[in-house]
Amino acid sequence: MSTTPPPPEQPPRGYGYAQGAANPFAGMTIPFNSELILYVIVEVVFFIFWLASKYVNADLFLSLTAAVTVGYLISRGIAKASRVIEQ
Repeated sequence: MSTTPPPPEQPPRGYGYAQGAANPFAGMTIPFNSELILYVIVEVVFFIFWLASKYVNADLFLSLTAAVTVGYLISRGIAKASRVIEQ
């Protein structure tokens, strides 16, 4: 008469990394980087100048905002393009 072998002993679960453990944030990047924070600071400074000055009107404010936004987007594109691995 044959008997089934006992189930293998499981190692005790401890703290730390467990292979196969699901981490939903593993592939996500940090949502705020220093470039974005600098961009927001520059926009706030432009806004304060617009509120405080008679010489900076809405047209100039929007032009400066557009120029800084284009520069920011180009810098992010160059930064991301430099990390592309050619295959």
